[in-house]
Amino acid sequence: MEEKILKPTRRRLIAAGAGLLATPTLFTSSSAQSAWPSKPIRIVVPYPAGGQTDGIARSFGDFLSRKLGQTVIVDNKGGASGVIGNTEVKRAAPDGYTILCTISSSLIQNRVTIKDLPYDPEKDFTYLTMTTSIGGPVVAAEKTGASNLKQFLDYAKTVDKLNWGAYGPGSTPHVLIETMAKQYGLKVEVVQYRGEAAMFADVASQALDGASGSPAAAASVITSGKGKMIAVVGDRLPAYPDVPSMTEQGAVGSSYETRAFAAFAVPSATPKDIVKKLSDTLIEAGTDEKVKQLLANYMIVGPLSFEATNARFKRDTEVMLAVLKEIGIKPE
Repeated sequence: MEEKILKPTRRRLIAAGAGLLATPTLFTSSSAQSAWPSKPIRIVVPYPAGGQTDGIARSFGDFLSRKLGQTVIVDNKGGASGVIGNTEVKRAAPDGYTILCTISSSLIQNRVTIKDLPYDPEKDFTYLTMTTSIGGPVVAAEKTGASNLKQFLDYAKTVDKLNWGAYGPGSTPHVLIETMAKQYGLKVEVVQYRGEAAMFADVASQALDGASGSPAAAASVITSGKGKMIAVVGDRLPAYPDVPSMTEQGAVGSSYETRAFAAFAVPSATPKDIVKKLSDTLIEAGTDEKVKQLLANYMIVGPLSFEATNARFKRDTEVMLAVLKEIGIKPE
């Protein structure tokens, strides 16, 4: 999506120069940026429209627009497990007009699964806030006849291999099944998708034996009865209080406790005053009724404070990179 850039006119330059000469002592880096934002803001989502990350970006973007008085455009740049969109934001001008809304796997797992990653999640971005899942549903296809983890493992013994869905190498569902395969001796073929919608559609059609992901994306296949929620990665979900977690059913490993997150970020060189204004406004979005309803529907929590976001990013990075190394996931 192309964005029209407003160039300064000769009249504006002359006026700006006159103002500078009149009050030279008042011109600081902070006052120079006081007019921000003065044009539309773009939120880049590295995944297709219609998914949970896209929904988060649009909901928070709507609040930004109302609060800041500028148009906010959501630009979906799907492909390559988030690499395309993340790289575009890395290369964008650090002026607060380009924001990234992406998920944990593109910032953590991609470091292990993709050779020569064209961005450095530690150095290239400043993280503003994030939302985190309560837990993620583990769904078995109706054909498996499974209603819990034990029954799914029993089914796995009756087939040559399990066909399991994931939305990118090293993504949460990929790590989950590889961890299960190692613990329980399963033979698995992981089928990678560009997003959750297509993945859970194949669970519903019985092309896959199972998959895991976000509650919102899994809801339709669970409601239709074409898939059965057999466990939760993380904590029990309010909408499915009787479904126990993987850990409660005997699974052992730190990956069963990890929770995916969606983070908002800007290029690392973005001025601190703009970073603070964006972060504060995105965090304030959590008080908006529309945003609160979306968070409830998706069964996610947040937005976290700037400090909590960066602490969570550091902790999850350390945990997940250790898990990936333990299960032997490498670049494909």
